[in-house]
Amino acid sequence: MLLGSAVRTARAVAHRLGLPHFTLDLRDGFRTGVVQPWLAEHAAGLTPNPCVRCNGHVRLDAMVDLADRLGAATLATGHYARQTEDRLLRTAADPAKDQTYMLAALGRSTLRRLRFPLGELTKPQVRALASEHGLPVAGKPDSQDLCFLAGTGRERFLARHGGLRERPGDVLDAGGNVLGRHRGHFNFTVGQRRGLGVHAPEPLYVVGTDARANTVTVGPREALDTRAVALRGLRLHRDAGTVDAVKLRYRAAPVPCRLEGATAVLGAPFSAPAPGQTAVLLAGDVIVGCATIAR
Repeated sequence: MLLGSAVRTARAVAHRLGLPHFTLDLRDGFRTGVVQPWLAEHAAGLTPNPCVRCNGHVRLDAMVDLADRLGAATLATGHYARQTEDRLLRTAADPAKDQTYMLAALGRSTLRRLRFPLGELTKPQVRALASEHGLPVAGKPDSQDLCFLAGTGRERFLARHGGLRERPGDVLDAGGNVLGRHRGHFNFTVGQRRGLGVHAPEPLYVVGTDARANTVTVGPREALDTRAVALRGLRLHRDAGTVDAVKLRYRAAPVPCRLEGATAVLGAPFSAPAPGQTAVLLAGDVIVGCATIAR
């Protein structure tokens, strides 16, 4: 229902501007390339990032394919991002809206075809332009949830589509002592504080989950800090020696780092890098690679 409304709005805006509007049916590719891996990674005790996977492997590649069929040399998107002269991603001028993290898995061949006209603008400037031209999306709220949940809670979606239903298990401390019970390890992510169901004299956070044992281990905040993050699936667009920072969460500030093989050695402690999330590697404000945070 929500997706249908978004399509109707996009069509209305395009027609108002005198532009043709095309809709691509990517349901099969989205199901196999985004939703099914998201479900499988939750079952394995990871914290996946489906938006990075969707942008990097499904929808933008499909849109470039459509551009080929239409005879269009480039594809412009509304993402807040910029590019270097050789078409690598650069962070947006508006750091509060920068979306390069979500685009970091894009391949070079697709990046060469993309253009980001909003990259030098702030969100208020874009809203003012839309309002000036009488576009109904000028005041549209930003999306805050995963699109495929469509108003369904994450727990209900995992149960219905992934078979991840209530599965009671132990909440443990670092010494293996049982502190309480949970309803399934897949409902927790590293760094989570709320919903632990454990009473303690100090705040406790999830420091790890074990899918096989169906346990959740908790500890104090300082137990989350690390100076080394193991990576898997590392892909670089430039030499590893150029990497000087890494972004380990979408809304987190980049942390100074250097690459040592498949490990990001951090210049400052970082709290709660979650296995399964994306690590975006930077050289200054240029995105030079990405990987997945390993256990």
